[in-house]
Amino acid sequence: MGASLLALLAVAGLIASFHTIIYAYGRNIYSLSRAGYFPQWLSVTHAQRKTPYVALISGAVLGYVVALLIEFGEQWFGAVPVGAVLLNMAVFGAVIAYVMQMIAFVLLRQRFPHLERPYRSPLGNPGAITACAIAGLTLVFLFLNPHYRIGVYGCALWFAAGLLYFALWGRHKLVYSPEEDFAVNQAH
Repeated sequence: MGASLLALLAVAGLIASFHTIIYAYGRNIYSLSRAGYFPQWLSVTHAQRKTPYVALISGAVLGYVVALLIEFGEQWFGAVPVGAVLLNMAVFGAVIAYVMQMIAFVLLRQRFPHLERPYRSPLGNPGAITACAIAGLTLVFLFLNPHYRIGVYGCALWFAAGLLYFALWGRHKLVYSPEEDFAVNQAH
């Protein structure tokens, strides 16, 4: 009974996670392109509907190509289940985001202790540090399963390519969002 309940909860979390990725990727690509982190052509919107159709189509095509490469790339990747590899890719991105969010939480509390906040975490820095440690440990465990490691390596390479793109070109094209403008003005 306990294992069945745990499996059911895991599947519910997996479904929620993938739905979040599916619903959010277009807006994220659009927003990052508009801010200068991605090429500007990814922020084109439809003339009538005002939807970020280029970002939606580009993200869908890229995701589909990756899934096809994993499914039919047995000579490169071995016989790995595409669903499990995609899950580990999603978890890899999520735990990096969690680590970065927890670090940002602690740094903001240190550097701007009197900044007005609409919500204050009851767990504070100890909660953020604990969450960061759990996410970091999860990141380490992702590399331990040899069957799914290829997806994590692929994500790591994609992440590294993004950092390289940003370091060489993207950082010179940034447009501050209202939140970033606020942060820069608070620093001065």
